[in-house]
Amino acid sequence: MVATRSAPDAGGRRRVVVTGLGVVTPIGCDVDSFWKAALAGASGVRRISHFDAEGLPTRIAAALADPALVEEFRAEAELDAWEPRGTVVGVRAARGAVAAAGAREVLASPRAGVFVGTSGERHDLRELGAIAYASRAADRRVTPSGFIREFARRVAHERAYRTCPQYLAARLAGLFGIEGPTATIQTACTSSAQALGEAYRAIRRSTVDVALAGGAECIVSPIEVQLFCLLGVMSRQNASPETASRPFDARRDGFVIGEGAGFLLLEAADHAQRRGVPAIAELAGYGTTCDAYRITDEAPDGRGAIGAMRAALGDAGLDPEDVDYVNAHGTSTPMNDRVETAAIRAVFGPHAARLLVSSTKSMIGHTISAAGAIELATTILAVRDQVAPPTINYRVPDPECDLNYVPNTPLSVRIRAAISNSFGFGGHNDCLLVREVSR
Repeated sequence: MVATRSAPDAGGRRRVVVTGLGVVTPIGCDVDSFWKAALAGASGVRRISHFDAEGLPTRIAAALADPALVEEFRAEAELDAWEPRGTVVGVRAARGAVAAAGAREVLASPRAGVFVGTSGERHDLRELGAIAYASRAADRRVTPSGFIREFARRVAHERAYRTCPQYLAARLAGLFGIEGPTATIQTACTSSAQALGEAYRAIRRSTVDVALAGGAECIVSPIEVQLFCLLGVMSRQNASPETASRPFDARRDGFVIGEGAGFLLLEAADHAQRRGVPAIAELAGYGTTCDAYRITDEAPDGRGAIGAMRAALGDAGLDPEDVDYVNAHGTSTPMNDRVETAAIRAVFGPHAARLLVSSTKSMIGHTISAAGAIELATTILAVRDQVAPPTINYRVPDPECDLNYVPNTPLSVRIRAAISNSFGFGGHNDCLLVREVSR
């Protein structure tokens, strides 16, 4: 068993442990309910009901099923009616992580930081229409300059500021009294994974002792759905929403957009030890790269993904054979799943045939900026409970995707160390490695 010690590693860097988790997902809005649903292979994909999606090529999403839940979370945290949905679910997940770690008092310090991956709140079509209407000139024409002036006027208002990407990090800092570094990461689908990686680095180099890190995203909207449809990356399995997200399956035809939040409480191992707080797992490695290829798709040779996984292994001081499970990016797009499979084979060599690989997105869709944090939480739970969660909807093997994807049913197995992969638009690649702690 790999032990987590309070002493620095061989390079003199502090060890980092995870002491709290919090999630909000389409299949569960706390860690226990989410994990139970994930192991049961539940699907959170449904027909879109909170706006009229008729006429769109894709009319399904993994949105939070019950709008009343968001209002319940709003009331619990005493957030007003103007707080965006993304902020509400982000605060809910963050509060869950902080409560689980008993860390509220230690966060109120200059030695604490908050690192958030999110793209902020999007203006929907009704808001943009209202701005255009209000911007009309005397002759009732809408001009670009008039629209921009009105848009800027509204953004300058405190309520509109809440839609800006950096707002959630500032909101969490204020909520918990965090006086150390506050960062917002925007790297598309890798945003919260990179936020966690940068928080990990800040602790290792002793910039902070403790960090609240993760991400939130609620952008299931007419504009976003149409945008991704135009890019040709969304599933069109409208008649069977629950089976539309099919990572690594030969029938896959695109991802399903989702929404949710995930936050983790990270601490230096010696800091957690002094507090008497048990570690759930050790965050032991981080790798980040860019393909430097195209904005909308990854390099076909998988070089960025390969580099990020190898960097995470090197950072942790582990060999490929030490890893037992990979929580894949696994979007259910034809190219991504094929390239990720080839990248895993390149990194792990013959050991790839013994790896367990699964995609959480098969159940909760692609939560974009929040995906990395939710999936790292899933990976940590897999290490904690020694069970690999399934890839649901896997029925027809693809000859180019030939790993063990834990099809449809979880598998109890020894997991000493595991990697969580996140790859995003712009060629961003972020990999986080966690390992078990001694009991």
